[in-house]
Amino acid sequence: MKKHVFSLFFLSLLMIPCQLFSQRLGDAEQNSYRFMSYNIHHGEGMDKVLDLDRIANIIYKAECDVVALQELDSVAKRTGGVDMLRYLANQTLMYPVFAPAMPYDGGKYGVGILSKEKPLGSYQVALPGKEPRTLLVVEFDSFYMGCTHWDLNEADRLASVDIVKREAARLDKPFFLAGDFNAYPQSSALEAFKKDFTLLNREKPDGKESKGMIDYIAAYKTGEVAPFSKLGDRVIKEPEASDHNPVVVNIRFKAKKEDIFYAEPYLQNPVGNGITVMWQTRVPAYSWVEYGTDTLNLKRARTIVDGQVICNDLHNKIRIDSLTPGQTYYYRVCSQEIMIYQAYYKEFGETAQSPFYSFTLPSENTTDFTALVFNDIHKQEATLRGLMDLVKDVKYDFVFFNGDCIDDPATEKDALFHLKMQCEAVGASSRPVFYLRGNHEIRNAYSIGLRELFDYVGDKTYGSFSWGDTRFVMLDCGEDKPDTTWVYYGLNDFTQLREDQVGFLKEELSSREFKEAKKRVLVNHIPLYYKARENQNRENENTSRPPRKRFEPSYDLWSGLLSEAPFNVNISGHTHRHYYVPKGEGNNNNFPVVVGGGPSLNSSTIMILQKKGEVMTLKVLTGNGETLYDLDLQ
Repeated sequence: MKKHVFSLFFLSLLMIPCQLFSQRLGDAEQNSYRFMSYNIHHGEGMDKVLDLDRIANIIYKAECDVVALQELDSVAKRTGGVDMLRYLANQTLMYPVFAPAMPYDGGKYGVGILSKEKPLGSYQVALPGKEPRTLLVVEFDSFYMGCTHWDLNEADRLASVDIVKREAARLDKPFFLAGDFNAYPQSSALEAFKKDFTLLNREKPDGKESKGMIDYIAAYKTGEVAPFSKLGDRVIKEPEASDHNPVVVNIRFKAKKEDIFYAEPYLQNPVGNGITVMWQTRVPAYSWVEYGTDTLNLKRARTIVDGQVICNDLHNKIRIDSLTPGQTYYYRVCSQEIMIYQAYYKEFGETAQSPFYSFTLPSENTTDFTALVFNDIHKQEATLRGLMDLVKDVKYDFVFFNGDCIDDPATEKDALFHLKMQCEAVGASSRPVFYLRGNHEIRNAYSIGLRELFDYVGDKTYGSFSWGDTRFVMLDCGEDKPDTTWVYYGLNDFTQLREDQVGFLKEELSSREFKEAKKRVLVNHIPLYYKARENQNRENENTSRPPRKRFEPSYDLWSGLLSEAPFNVNISGHTHRHYYVPKGEGNNNNFPVVVGGGPSLNSSTIMILQKKGEVMTLKVLTGNGETLYDLDLQ
């Protein structure tokens, strides 16, 4: 009796959910799969030792999505009555499907498939041979995988080819076949097989067969263009575990056109006679914008840095410059999936085109506009949509999200989900949106990554721009507690950021654009100015929430410059309780201050900032439609 070695070195892994392994591929690789074919010689190695854990370790390390195994025993006496496929499935945390080819030694003998994804179904078809053979077909969501082990006789192999072809032709999804074909590259059976199948692993010696490969992974040909791209293949050199080496192939399915875009595009940074179009794709892509004053005569814009087009990513940021202010432009975004991006070879998939959208940049003489201002949405979709219902009849030109709207972003996926929701809610594909950073956008693991999702004015989290004859100044106050606060773990230092804005304010307040503007608006998330505390509390006596402790390093640095700045209004948020500070009634405020509420619909506010000719007004509505303030901003 051969020595049996069935150790339990994987036992601790059994406590880990299967989902952990099924999610190893990132979003960019969600259509990618890794296949393995491995004849395990019933677990007996070249050293004559029966060791299934050695086999399991090879499979586990390869991190494959589907593994086709041949020469499997199921409760046969020669292998100690072990259900081999079940054992390997337990050790690798994969789903097993076994297909017996014949009874053997008190049990069964055949082929099987392990998979990370739960199979939808399976069946098997008998194949000819002096020793009974079988074809196992397992259905998954996007494809079928077959596993087989052909006979040693050439005539039986040729007959097996015909049977496999018939099965492949009737399937309604891509079909892959993996197994031990017992056929060298020069054999007539393999030549016949290749008329209808594409071999995905190279026909090269595997280190144990001097004449070439006999283990293959192949794909059934369904047309001139395959629905996937081969990303690579390899042979795992394993000298002892079996008399065969495992072969591995990586493929990625091509995305359908309708699946390439993650969301609609959104407009950013409408300054300097230009605008930035941003969008995300679900797959790596080469992207561009087509635009013009009509939809028939279009120019193309791409992002080129140091002579290279920026592509093969999920994030797209394309600047359109040299536009004519006051002119309406039409545009659409285009993304072509990149399947393979190598030094000397590239392969592309489908190209997706969005519908046409339009935008208009203001001219210097533009006197009229309407802007919406949101703050402290805190990812609350119901709040945002409830507020948008209040302004469904309002025609607006641009939107501010004044902080704490994509709060505490844990992952890119988390941030993108809420960015998509907010941009689509306000129609950001046709109206520019300005995202100002609040203190909650500074928190959590993906907070620094948020920069990838925006095109900040001047590439800073603070800045200024003109919309016609009105000047907007945006400031970033940083966090709302000292950098030394323990919850920041020494990873915050906003001193320099605030000091940099001192220089920015000096330059801005003395600039021609600021001085010649007809109206001026200051926007920042954390309020710099407060009403008398007792009045503030009285206005909000219906809430049990205590007043926030004041932390004003930004005020200490900037108040001297702002004390004489002729802003018409300062718009803030952060407190989750609305209030209004008339000019001169707070802590040295030279302009009226309006602070929004949020984030529940009951406590939220939406601000409508409007200018018509020489008159600027600010209307503040509650989530239930009540008008809190209707200010004439002189």
